[in-house]
Amino acid sequence: MDNKDFRSGFVAIIGRPNVGKSTFMNRIVKEQIAITSPKAQTTRNKIQGIYTDDNRQIIFLDTPGIHKPHNDLDQYMDKAAISALKEVDAVLFMTEAGEQAGPGDKFIIEELKKVKAPVFLVLNKIDLINPDEMAPQIDEYKDLMDFAEIIPISATNGNNIDDLFDTLTKHLPVGPQYYDADQITDHPEYFIVGELIREKILEDTRDEIPHSVAVVVESMKERSAAGKLQVEAYIYVERDSQKPIVIGRGGSMLKNIGIGSRIKIEHLLGEKINLKLWVRVKKNWRDDPAFLASAGYSVKDLNN
Repeated sequence: MDNKDFRSGFVAIIGRPNVGKSTFMNRIVKEQIAITSPKAQTTRNKIQGIYTDDNRQIIFLDTPGIHKPHNDLDQYMDKAAISALKEVDAVLFMTEAGEQAGPGDKFIIEELKKVKAPVFLVLNKIDLINPDEMAPQIDEYKDLMDFAEIIPISATNGNNIDDLFDTLTKHLPVGPQYYDADQITDHPEYFIVGELIREKILEDTRDEIPHSVAVVVESMKERSAAGKLQVEAYIYVERDSQKPIVIGRGGSMLKNIGIGSRIKIEHLLGEKINLKLWVRVKKNWRDDPAFLASAGYSVKDLNN
């Protein structure tokens, strides 16, 4: 990289569940690497997304939404989000445009006050409100914390994303290109494939299977005689009563999950696949650190 003005850095995206962090992440890398769902708390791990152009490389960490923990998984999610703040050059604190600061926002702000890196307040979903509704919210947040910048955006429509990037870049150090220009994440394909399957489960089962489902991709084998990649994954639920819900009558639900997941995975990998899914019961898996680690959650964050 000969560009002496090239800037690079690591940026954490933090906020309450469902403010649009994953949608923002998927937009900037132009691929689906982060799970999106109308259900809260769908992001469970720090998804690293990478944006590169001729002048900059920004590595984004899409953190789990911070919320009151009820089990080891919840505590892991909160710790993962907060630990990300120690590793970055800047922080994007995302909230919904037009919404007053709630207890969760104020808790996050208290954590952000301890951060040395510049913190940007990002008001997302401006496409859903009248711009006049933001003025009281901006005043309220200014009273709570001194932000480096306050930037309204729409992650869904792309409004002001370029302005956010330009402003953010000014605060990043001159530095190296850490990743190849065409690399969009540092997560292994196994992890992203599992997340796409889990997203389809959340879409299809709605409120019947809230967050008691995990997906572990066991193998992605060499091609079959038909030239397709063989992908095998296990879907874990916590209770015996949840297994028939995921399978469905005559296997109908599992078949739909498989079809929908396969389409997304093929788009991600750029090739045809054979997808095989099995459903297993693993009682209280969210309170089992060994299982959480085997399912891809950072042991470091579990132990922090």
